[in-house]
Amino acid sequence: MKKLLILAASLFAFATAASAQDAALGVWQTEVDDGAYAHITIAPCGAAVCGVISRTFNADGEYQSENIGKTLVIDMVPQGGGAYEGSVWRPSNNKIYIGKMDVDGNALRLRGCVAGGLLCSSQNWVRVG
Repeated sequence: MKKLLILAASLFAFATAASAQDAALGVWQTEVDDGAYAHITIAPCGAAVCGVISRTFNADGEYQSENIGKTLVIDMVPQGGGAYEGSVWRPSNNKIYIGKMDVDGNALRLRGCVAGGLLCSSQNWVRVG
């Protein structure tokens, strides 16, 4: 009986973590940055979520960027209430920053921070899929 209770508690914890991630899962369109924008596909990666560049666009339309397939949103762990913490890669300068993400319905706010999170730059993304 004790093993059954432990198994049930473990399954509940896994289900809770999975449902907390659901808010961020899907395809998101970034803001224009350095003349281009992208579609980021966010999917589970272990106990976190990760976002991979799936399509890229510029003023001429869709193009095949060298960054397609690269991970932009790295190991974002759900914190509750649509908040996530992890890392963010910025392709234009090839740097990784402390990442924070807030999801509310079809809106996502992504922040890349330095100095322990004191100085942040942010983008607002919209769900496209």
